[in-house]
Amino acid sequence: MRELVLYDTMTKAKRAFVPIDAKKIRMYVCGPTVYDFAHIGNARPIIVFDVLFRLLRHLYGEAHVTYVRNITDIDDKINARAAERGVSIRTLTEETAKQFHADIAALGVLPPTHEPRATDHIAEMIAMIERLIRANAAYAAEGHVLFNVEAKADYGRLARRSLDEMIAGARVDVAPFKRNPMDFVLWKPSDDKTPGWESPWGRGRPGWHIECSAMGEALLGETFDIHGGGIDLVFPHHENEIAQSECAHGGAPLANYWMHNGFLQVEGQKMSKSLGNFVTIHDALKDWPGEVLRFNMLRSHYRQPIDWTERGLKESETILGRLEDRASGAEKASVAAPVLDALLDDMNTPQAIAELHQEKDEGALAASLAFLGFASDKTKNDKRLPAGTDEAAIEAMVAARFAARKAKDFKEADRLRAELEAMGVILKDGPEGTTWELKR
Repeated sequence: MRELVLYDTMTKAKRAFVPIDAKKIRMYVCGPTVYDFAHIGNARPIIVFDVLFRLLRHLYGEAHVTYVRNITDIDDKINARAAERGVSIRTLTEETAKQFHADIAALGVLPPTHEPRATDHIAEMIAMIERLIRANAAYAAEGHVLFNVEAKADYGRLARRSLDEMIAGARVDVAPFKRNPMDFVLWKPSDDKTPGWESPWGRGRPGWHIECSAMGEALLGETFDIHGGGIDLVFPHHENEIAQSECAHGGAPLANYWMHNGFLQVEGQKMSKSLGNFVTIHDALKDWPGEVLRFNMLRSHYRQPIDWTERGLKESETILGRLEDRASGAEKASVAAPVLDALLDDMNTPQAIAELHQEKDEGALAASLAFLGFASDKTKNDKRLPAGTDEAAIEAMVAARFAARKAKDFKEADRLRAELEAMGVILKDGPEGTTWELKR
C-alpha cells in the first residue's frame, strides 16, 4: 500500500502527505455563505473533502482527525437578503443553514468535527485585526481597517500572480482612504440598520477573509495540515487568508497543503440563473437520489472541471445500481486494496470506481462502497424511504445527531430526531451507539 500523496496548489505539484502531528491531523475547508439554497457547484467541495476526511480517518484513526468546515453567517449578501425579506440575519441564516444540512445529509456527507459560525467568533477576529495593526500589516481609516498588502512581500504566491496582474484581474474597490488599490477590508463600519458589533474602530462588521483566518486559528491553531476549497477561492480569498494569518503569526505558514477542486458547469455552460441552468442541491434531490448525485460527482477527478449533465446522471444511476446490486447482502470485509491505492494517489476517485468494477470479492466491494459513502445493502430494514432520501442520508443525519449530543447541543439533537421521525425513522440509543429502523 502506498503513502498518501496530495496535489498542493501552493507548489503546483504532488507531495507526500507528512502531517505536523500524526495524532492530531487538522483540516479546514471553506463552507457556505448561508443566504440562499446551496447549488450543485457548492456540493462539489463538500463531497470531495468528505472523501478526504474519510480517508484520513481510515489512515490515522477517527479520534486523530479534526475537520473544520465553517458557516459564513455575516456577509453583505446575507444583510441584503434579510432586509429584502424583513427578517433578522439570524432568522435567515438559521433557516438556510438548516436546509443546507438536510441537503448535504442526503449526499451521504459526514458531519465535520466542528462547524463554526462566523458570528460566534467576532472577538477572535477583532483580536487578530489588532495584532495586524501592531505589526504594521493593517491600518485604520475612516471607520475601516484595511490590510496593507505591501507588508507581505510575497503576496500573490498562491495565485502566482504579480501585484499588477492581480489589480488588472480583480474587482478592486476604489476608495480614497486606501494606501494601495489591492489593500482589502478587515473591518468595515455598520450604520444603525446594518448588523454590527462594537470594536476599537467603532461599530462595524468583519470583512469576509478575516473570518476564516480567525476561525481556523481558534479551532486548529496557527498552522494546520490542510486547507481546502473550490478553485475559485484561490484568489482573492485564500491569498488574503495567507497574508493576514502569516502576518498575525510572525510568518508561520497558515497551512502546509492547499487543495482545490475544479469548476463545475451544467450541460456545457457556466451555471447561471440568467441561463436557466442554475441547479440547487435541493432541486436536484427532487429528481435524483442523493447517492446518485454523489457518485456522479466522484466519477470526475476532483481537480478537473466537471460537466454536470442529465446523461451523466443517468449513467451514474445505472452504474451505481449495478455495483450496489452486486454488493447487496454481502458481509462487509476490508476495503479493497486497489480502491484504497487509487485514493492514496491524490484522491483518484475515477480510478477507485474503475477498481470497484474489477473487484471479485463481494465483501470487499460492499466495504469499499461504504467507505466511499454509499449504501451497499439495499435490503437493510426493508427500506422504503421517502423520495429524495436514501440510507446514506439517514446514516449521516444519525451521525450528525450523535455529534450534536456529544457537543451537548440538545436542541439540535432533538431537531434531528424529530426530522428523522417525520421520515418514518425510529432511533434506538444504546451503550454501543444509536441504531435505526423504519416504522412498519
